[in-house]
Amino acid sequence: MFDLSAVRESAALSAASMPTMPAGELPMPSKSAAETLHKPQEDKTSRTDNARIKHIVPLPPPEHLIRFFPIADTPVEALVADTRHALHRIIHGEDDRLLLIIGPCSIHDPKAALDYAQRLAVLRKQHAGELEIVMRVYFEKPRTTVGWKGLINDPYLDESFRIDEGLRIAREVLIDINRLGVPAGSEFLDVISPQYIADLISWGAIGARTTESQVHRELASGLSAPIGFKNGTDGSLRIAIDAIHAARRPHSFLSVHKNGQVAIVQTRGNKDTHVILRGGKTPNYDATSVREACAALEEAKLDCRLMIDCSHANSAKQHMRQLDVARDIAAQLAAGERCIFGVMAESHLHGGAQKFTAGKDDPSKLQYGQSITDACLPWDDSVELMQVLADGVKARRKHKSAK
Repeated sequence: MFDLSAVRESAALSAASMPTMPAGELPMPSKSAAETLHKPQEDKTSRTDNARIKHIVPLPPPEHLIRFFPIADTPVEALVADTRHALHRIIHGEDDRLLLIIGPCSIHDPKAALDYAQRLAVLRKQHAGELEIVMRVYFEKPRTTVGWKGLINDPYLDESFRIDEGLRIAREVLIDINRLGVPAGSEFLDVISPQYIADLISWGAIGARTTESQVHRELASGLSAPIGFKNGTDGSLRIAIDAIHAARRPHSFLSVHKNGQVAIVQTRGNKDTHVILRGGKTPNYDATSVREACAALEEAKLDCRLMIDCSHANSAKQHMRQLDVARDIAAQLAAGERCIFGVMAESHLHGGAQKFTAGKDDPSKLQYGQSITDACLPWDDSVELMQVLADGVKARRKHKSAK
């Protein structure tokens, strides 16, 4: 059962226990100050301005949250840096292990997320020789129309939209997961929220609905983590290839400095970008689809390096079929396929998903450890999926040595 009061209490305790700041730095607001801060402020400049804006509520700048949840010179910082380096080597073919991004479709319950991370930490160590396991920790969800947009947008699942608390909870959850020795991967959907949490992310994704977006390609060009671009929802690989070319180039664009000031950002470009095959009108995880994708990458003068998503259109949105997809991928690895460097899977403590409408349903009645967005593979089958992929890597090594 989802404990809403525990999440609220955790947020309150976090605010109450924050360390004393050095002289000259601003402290986090007290409860009364925070309530005042959350009140809407006037932003209208003329009769033609903000005609459809209901409220504007200022947020503390990113640097405030980072100062109260710092990672500089800690094991968490070292884990993120080391994992990013390991992923760079895997993406560029310098390490023959398989990158596995696995975890819940979305995070709605911090307690369940940490429970999952504790279990995953054991498997990460067990399969370290064959798999580089990164936990899927998604706080933002793209919606086809409307719906719950994720923990950052609505952390209490009640349409209170306490984004200020959502950002704080997200940062704290990421630190706790990394402290367990489990690196985190996430989708970047909003272009401002990365300033609050991106230093804790070892791998990122740009989703099928946003891969074609210029602002997300610009964002990816400046992110410090490796970034995967999904093929379009129709299965088109062209937009992902175009996105890689764009993200590998330097860009200049408007964004927000960590002090909260609007700024011009100039990026260097991100060479650790790659394609994610997630299916479209038909699946594209099979050997024929992989060969076709490699041919398209080579034609675009890009290295043939692919990640495959076991979920979404590749599983026909049938969560239990993810294991079948993983077995097919493992068979390709065993046959010597070297273009596949990574796999994604949606997994949770309990399989399937539960229906939930924020603002309508009672969060306290949710089943613990089960997704409220896409259906996920249950834990026991997730353990089998990891073993299947690890065995595939071992077989690929034998295939190479036999030549």
